[in-house]
Amino acid sequence: MEEAQSPSLEEDFEGQATHTGPKGVIHDWRKFKLESEDGDSIPPSKKEILRQMSSPQSRDDKDSKERISRKMSIQEYELIHQDKEDENCLRKYRRQCMQDMHQKLSFGPRYGFVYELETGEQFLETIEKEQKITTIVVHIYEDGVKGCDALNSSLSCLATEYPMVKFCKIKASNTGAGERFSADVLPTLLVYKGGELISNFISVAEQLSEEFFSGDVESFLNEYGLLPEREIQAPEHTNMEEEEDIE
Repeated sequence: MEEAQSPSLEEDFEGQATHTGPKGVIHDWRKFKLESEDGDSIPPSKKEILRQMSSPQSRDDKDSKERISRKMSIQEYELIHQDKEDENCLRKYRRQCMQDMHQKLSFGPRYGFVYELETGEQFLETIEKEQKITTIVVHIYEDGVKGCDALNSSLSCLATEYPMVKFCKIKASNTGAGERFSADVLPTLLVYKGGELISNFISVAEQLSEEFFSGDVESFLNEYGLLPEREIQAPEHTNMEEEEDIE
């Protein structure tokens, strides 16, 4: 019995094929360049070459396979790389590709800030009802306890850098188990995923430097593998050295 084939990585989430191979990338680039050019500023000869380069071939055309599989000619290559305008267009095309890829690979809900939990019931509801793929970091704190304010500030920064992680905070006196969270064990971090406690850290400030910041907390959590990889940010501007590194 034949096994059902898994969806191809070259299909997007709507089931439509996308150009991911070398030929597809060249085709997308040609089409993108043609559409982004100002029609009035393109010489007729250049416009015709671009149109020929970007137009899909008919399956009934006996020469279609040759046209699709042929390598770029010197004329086509020079057309793409001829001047500064082409470099800017290529940079814009790459940025658009990165944004499209980022959008398709961004699974799950988005947060981006620290949630204040007011009661023990709200705390339990957050843990139990959140999606299983979501990592939840809860800071149990109390006003006036050393390290709590600094940790709250650090988590606010990390929440913007890791929007796929849900960061929360709750006062120990509001948890319903205040006796378990005395000032001696604060600040405390609890990390949940899929409704299960996967890590807990008491007296977190003692495990960091005297004055700590978001980068220190980030490194601390990464030591235990509790943070996902940062999301790819498509740069607005890149210099030529960065462009060469990408190639």
